[in-house]
Amino acid sequence: MKKTTDFNEEDSLEPENMIRLYSLGAFPMADEKTLKINWYLPDIRTIIPLNNYNIPRSLKKSLKGKNYEFKLDNDFHAVVNACASREETWISDKLISAYNKLNKLGFVHTVETWENEKLVGGLYGISFGGAFFGESMFSHESQASKAALKKLIEHLKERNFVLLDVQYITPHLEMFGAVEIPRVEYNRLLEIAHRRECFF
Repeated sequence: MKKTTDFNEEDSLEPENMIRLYSLGAFPMADEKTLKINWYLPDIRTIIPLNNYNIPRSLKKSLKGKNYEFKLDNDFHAVVNACASREETWISDKLISAYNKLNKLGFVHTVETWENEKLVGGLYGISFGGAFFGESMFSHESQASKAALKKLIEHLKERNFVLLDVQYITPHLEMFGAVEIPRVEYNRLLEIAHRRECFF
């Protein structure tokens, strides 16, 4: 996968530089062994089309028996820490610190699934113009992260967003209609998103 950045590691994590890189379609990942943070700009991009997404039947069925409450931007730290709490993770302490700075500036957002006043699943990502760059998800209960993704998609649609970038294709995301597109098509959507004023 192609690495890209004009900055050294420390400078690349300054808020203004992170937003510049995200606006170009790049995203950061810490190497699982060295913890060095690299920025990537793949030729093939994965998105969930906001005008042609799918809600899995299994999720719809599961939600009928749940008493989930969805919250936006309620507990950033709990969501990011839960996403990072796994045996192998690309979300290093440096990245968490950098996301914390972006969160204070209003660029990082969470969608949280709560049940009986307990956080059971969620996701976070970066919002810029009409684009949302999904970063990571977690689930402490079956279907809880999928429920958060459903809420995110519907929320972005309501708010007139153009682009939902989910980085990599997975069976989990394919269930929601995720597709791979060439960078030229991705850049076209990114350009439209940059011109649109959306508020998460």
